[in-house]
Amino acid sequence: MLFGKNVVLGVSGGIAVYKSCEIVSRLKKLGANVDVIMTEHAQEFVTPLTFQTLSKSAVVTNAFEPVKEFDINHISLANKGDILVVAPATANIIAKFAQGIADDMLSTTYLASKSPKLICPAMNVNMYEDEQTQKNIDILKERGVMFIDPTEGPLACGISAKGRMAEPVDIVKFIEDFLTPVQDYADKTVLITSGATEEYIDGVRVITNHSSGKMGCAIAEACANRGGKVILVHGNMSVPVPASVYKEIAVKSTMEMLEACKAEFSECDIAIMAAAPADYRVKNTFENKIKSETLTLEFEKNPDIAATLGAEKGERKLVVFSAETEELIENAVKKLNKKNADLVVANDVTKQGAGFNVDTNIATLIDRDGNKTESGLVKKTELAEMILDRVVNL
Repeated sequence: MLFGKNVVLGVSGGIAVYKSCEIVSRLKKLGANVDVIMTEHAQEFVTPLTFQTLSKSAVVTNAFEPVKEFDINHISLANKGDILVVAPATANIIAKFAQGIADDMLSTTYLASKSPKLICPAMNVNMYEDEQTQKNIDILKERGVMFIDPTEGPLACGISAKGRMAEPVDIVKFIEDFLTPVQDYADKTVLITSGATEEYIDGVRVITNHSSGKMGCAIAEACANRGGKVILVHGNMSVPVPASVYKEIAVKSTMEMLEACKAEFSECDIAIMAAAPADYRVKNTFENKIKSETLTLEFEKNPDIAATLGAEKGERKLVVFSAETEELIENAVKKLNKKNADLVVANDVTKQGAGFNVDTNIATLIDRDGNKTESGLVKKTELAEMILDRVVNL
């Protein structure tokens, strides 16, 4: 899947433009955001409206369109794309790219872009085999530009030879493999919790904790990049929800998180409980702001979300977190067994570089067979990959 990935598609003038419509359609079905840039000649074959309808985004055709807001198109698109794809790429546009000519929107964006680039040539066989065209292709390849060679078949000129643009299904597969090289979660639906829940006291006050949601979001993004269909149930977080998430459910209290998880769990293959739900809720809440000089609160225990899922998980895999301040391994193993989990991620939040509101963590991963993996001090993004590596092999 390509949720949250941005593809900028350049379309130059040739009969193969109709195939580019299928490229856009396939990319959108995979969840990608697609921005289309059309040359003047490309518009002679397919209208911009067709691409706009397929991409659900405005099509850029003119470098000198009136600016409605301060966002220069060729710069914003050059910076936006995770990959810049040109399909079809004519001999003319390839020559412009090779020689650094920027006289229209597509060539200008290409020159301004630092994104990885993929070119899919389509032209008459003689034009393709021409010495200058091959030199231009070699120049671009030396610069690191990727190519999908044209195939043999009927050409617009009436002969059958090499020059047909590669099929859309092959181009999209190349893009997907490039943007998400490891796809070991491609057939998995993964429920991930993240962030801190909060428990209501009165009209203005709540009880919560220091969880930032950084670990949960790192796992969610890594899982989606590996092909997973991620459902993220989250409380308060200091980081944004990754764009690659398939479904986002925002909650406030632990009870709300529990109900959301129960509703989604039946459709999932894996659940990773990275949130920090409040263990207790206030029993004697107040509708209005409390004005008294002293305040006594009575608490009652919240249900254990991970244990609830563990009791009904069946063949599903369950990962829990154990944030401890003492007896790390002993407490983590107890939690693993109590919650009927398959893997516990244990970390001592008193250690420097671990715990809440930092970008790093130090963890021990323990499975039901007692196998332990020590992460050392790593970025949370790195720990996310380690967790996913372990889970996929459980």
